[in-house]
Parts: sequence; structure tokens; C-alpha cells
Amino acid sequence: MKRSDDEPVELSKTRRKRAMEELQALGEALTALPADRLDKIELPDGLREAIGLVRRMSRQDEARRRQMQYVGRLMRGVDSEPIRAALADARGDSTAETARLHRLERLRDALLEDEASLRGIVALYPDIDPRRLRSLRRAALEERERNAPPRNYRAIFQLLKDADAAKDKKP
Repeated sequence: MKRSDDEPVELSKTRRKRAMEELQALGEALTALPADRLDKIELPDGLREAIGLVRRMSRQDEARRRQMQYVGRLMRGVDSEPIRAALADARGDSTAETARLHRLERLRDALLEDEASLRGIVALYPDIDPRRLRSLRRAALEERERNAPPRNYRAIFQLLKDADAAKDKKP
């Protein structure tokens, strides 16, 4: 913030503290991510090492609390917006990722409603195994009839999700 005469305005102690706590919470969210997702986020080396140390701490004690404060302190020197965006993508909060997951859910539901949609799915994802997909469909329909846990229903979604990810990786 600036005044009209271009002098920087001092933030109140409360606002500074709130900003530091937000950065520390962002660091805490980074430590909770799986290692493969954390590796995809661009971070300075010192911050990555500090987060790695927190991840190796097994106890929730004073040492971990101090290390998290240190992570928060390191976060102050970093532009947090790209990290927030990458964290949202990694957690699946982005609108594009949400739309993709909804599209896959609609594909799964269409498959369960009509086996003829299997051809469309195979055309969309040529690497997918149609026999496995058909087998999972039959098992999911059987589970639905028995009111059993939807294990195969979820397996269909995972198969579609993996096929979609493999399709995105191809040049």
C-alpha cells in the first residue's frame, strides 16, 4: 500500500502476523503433499530442503513447529502466487482439472448405462483395454445390484483417468 505522496504505508503488526501465518499455512500444505506432486512444483532449493526436513520429522513436537516457522520465514522471500496456483493444481482445485474429472465421470456413467458407449471410449482412448473395461462394467453393475461397495465402479474411473493421463503425455 502507498500513500498519495508515494511513501510506503507500514502494515499493522496484526496484518504482518496474519500474512506470515498464511505463508506458514501454505508451507504446511506443501509438506502434506505427496512427494511426486511436490516435485512438480517449482521451489527454491533452500525452501525445498526445509520442507523435506519437516516431512522427515515424525513427531508433532516443538522442533517441527520451529521448522515450520522457518519454512514460513523462507516463504516470505518467494512469490507465493505461483506456488498457490501449483498447489491448487496438485490438489485438483483448478477448474480445468475439475472439468476433466467431471468429463471422466460422465464417460463412466455412460458406460454403465449402455455398453455401446464402450466403442466411443475405445475410439477416444486407443490404448485402453476394452476387455478389462467390459469386465469392470459387468462387475460394477453386479455390485450395484447387490448394494456392495463400489470397488469396480471406482476402478473404471481410475482406468479412464490413467488412459486420459497417458493420452495427454503422448506428443
